[in-house]
Amino acid sequence: MYEPVEDGVPKAAESVIYTEAAPPESLGELVHCFWELRTETDLADDFTLHALPDACVNLFFNQYDTRIAGVTQLHTTHTILDLGRSFHYVEIQFFPGVWRGDRDASIDHYVGEPYVGDLPLVEVGRAAFDLDFDGKTTVFADFVETLLEAGLVAPNPITAAILMSLDRINSVGDMAKAVALSPRQLQRVLKATTGFAPHDLLKVLRVQHSFRQDYLLSFADQSHFTHAFRRLTGYTPGQFKKAFDV
Repeated sequence: MYEPVEDGVPKAAESVIYTEAAPPESLGELVHCFWELRTETDLADDFTLHALPDACVNLFFNQYDTRIAGVTQLHTTHTILDLGRSFHYVEIQFFPGVWRGDRDASIDHYVGEPYVGDLPLVEVGRAAFDLDFDGKTTVFADFVETLLEAGLVAPNPITAAILMSLDRINSVGDMAKAVALSPRQLQRVLKATTGFAPHDLLKVLRVQHSFRQDYLLSFADQSHFTHAFRRLTGYTPGQFKKAFDV
């Protein structure tokens, strides 16, 4: 199954802890993981997170100020997030195409303002506030079940089939063939369920997949791979490997 890499945490970062947990098996079609990023002590300098597009939708919760929460998604390029010198974020990361909520309500950055949307994100953040990470994941799993019942998340057989076939997909035509749709039908379905056009989704998935396998299985040559990787991440593959833990 699709395994997007974690966002870029600088190798030089100290006292910054990243933790990841798999969802319950019953939610495995919906949730890639629950994760937490926090400081152990106040840092000497502001911490910057190099967030990478992966076509996933995330629900994030600020555990220092539970009023701050949101729905976030990056599209085809990275963003650099200044998280300050002390922070504690936890997130639910949904697979591409699973989110059925208001796509216009999603953002591409971590906000500092209180959440004012229709979802009970503040209440969920408060319920998780005093718990350790294992306890937080239980609260999140229960919340995902609530979202499922409300139709705000749902399994997506089209994107699931694409993610399972990444080793064989090198073009939009391959993608359409993998799900037995015409390119035009694929365009409509993906735009409605992911917000991506097929060629943009393919760019993101191929670079993400290159972290897990030989890039030549997804790209024609090293030059093509380096160009696509730099456009998505802002770094060449070598520069990224030196700068970040992946």
